[in-house]
Amino acid sequence: MEYIYEENRIYAEQEDHLLLAEVTFPARDEKRVNVDHVYVDASLRGQGIASELMLLAYNYIKGKDLQIIAKCPYAIAWFKKNEQYQDIVINVKTRKNQ
Repeated sequence: MEYIYEENRIYAEQEDHLLLAEVTFPARDEKRVNVDHVYVDASLRGQGIASELMLLAYNYIKGKDLQIIAKCPYAIAWFKKNEQYQDIVINVKTRKNQ
């Protein structure tokens, strides 16, 4: 799948512009973003695409030297499951021991 990167969004769409998958992370302030939405079209669910989007977003956000506040329930669950990516996550909801 080919992903398109925008300032606060990574997504994929069909040729007819139908949205297939996206993760959004609007700026909260100059140093933090909110990962607030992860979407995968029903026809693609169960293939690991949401997890792939989270990893792409993590790498993109880390590359910009920003910190993450996970707001989306999927993002929170993903960070709990993938502790190795919590280094730039600052909200406690994502910590396993919380």
